Amino acid sequence: MPAAIDDRQRVVRVSASRVRRAAARALAAVGRPGSGVEIALVDDAEIRRLNRRFRGIGRRTDVLAFPLEGPEPAVPLLGQIVVSVEAARRQARRVGVPVALELDLLVTHGTLHLVGWDDRDPIEADLMHRRERAILGRVGVERLWTGLLAGGN
Repeated sequence: MPAAIDDRQRVVRVSASRVRRAAARALAAVGRPGSGVEIALVDDAEIRRLNRRFRGIGRRTDVLAFPLEGPEPAVPLLGQIVVSVEAARRQARRVGVPVALELDLLVTHGTLHLVGWDDRDPIEADLMHRRERAILGRVGVERLWTGLLAGGN
């Protein structure tokens, strides 16, 4: 049960099988290959509503993660990842990569959040981005992190 996909947006055509592969790769990389995630693909308006409701932040974002795991790590469903496909499209255009690659990154990022990674301060963000790079591990993905940190990557 790696990933259940709920495509609730009509903005961008998304390959559910590719999103599932990205989730499976990330889950394996964090040592949770038997766990599953639910991935909701939404538009900016919906992610803004969710961000306001659950985080008290009234603006859009690119990805939200909702861990479901309690103190017992044996729970098969790790949590839910919500991705704004509109944000993915904007970000992909900004750095000159395919939307599918940006979605791979956002699913990976959300998975890391589900297992406890954080990016609230620059040092944690740098560590998290390094882990994302290692998981994605392909040539040409460096552009995904352009402009995210003060140093440009």
